Amino acid sequence: MSSVFQIQGPKAATVPLVLDSPHSGRQFPGDFDAVVSETELREGEDCYVDELYAAGPEMGVPLLCALWPRTYLDPNRHAGDVDLDLIEGRWPGQYRPSGKAKVGKALIWRTLEDGRPIYARKLAVQRVLHRIHAFHAPYHESIQELLHETHSRFGRVYHINCHSMRAVAGKQSDDAEGSVRADFVLGDRDGTSCEPAFTELVRATLAAMGYDVRVNDPYKGVELVRAYSDPAAGRHSLQIEINKRLYMDERTLQKTGGFAALQKNLSTLLQAIKNFI
Repeated sequence: MSSVFQIQGPKAATVPLVLDSPHSGRQFPGDFDAVVSETELREGEDCYVDELYAAGPEMGVPLLCALWPRTYLDPNRHAGDVDLDLIEGRWPGQYRPSGKAKVGKALIWRTLEDGRPIYARKLAVQRVLHRIHAFHAPYHESIQELLHETHSRFGRVYHINCHSMRAVAGKQSDDAEGSVRADFVLGDRDGTSCEPAFTELVRATLAAMGYDVRVNDPYKGVELVRAYSDPAAGRHSLQIEINKRLYMDERTLQKTGGFAALQKNLSTLLQAIKNFI
């Protein structure tokens, strides 16, 4: 097992389905050097999302999980999506800005949700390059390998990029601050990252359970959905955002009584997906 990620379940999928949870890690690297607490740095964490999808590994579906905190480096960004305002000196690598730097949430977070700085000073170029090479690259290599191997064996692969979201939009959120979010948001990049029937299956299954489900509002899917999807070639990627109010207390970061029920419903969803594919 890598020291920066783990694969739960089989290393090779027994059905053409792969899951990944890029934001549920909370092993803090020793060189983080943040000026805010670890608890505050966990505000960007998709708490317990890997546990919510435990039924996947049990049914023969690999679940790739990042082990480090999202605020240290976000694997759901392009390696070139660097925040130049955070880097000391001239940046020598790729530069593929997504616009997230303006709210402090590019590849390496510069600020917390309330706008407070995470670091006391800018980061040296070598520190940023180290994070990309030691954390971002291995994670992306692993998801590519899982998707390629599964596609090679079955001729198609379905990929679910697993996330959770704040119940209410914050100051730095894409949607307006104070916006109350749905129970689930599905992102297929406006129908370009997977076949419409797959998105509809997931939406209808969750809606039948009584959940409020929205599609591409406010989240459409980011790098891990964009980079490796090609529906015409049988490569389908869908982002699923779960509202944290369904299973945890955002203030204490503890699970609530809703966790078990949600976990069971996600097991039902994965079984429906397995039957579909």
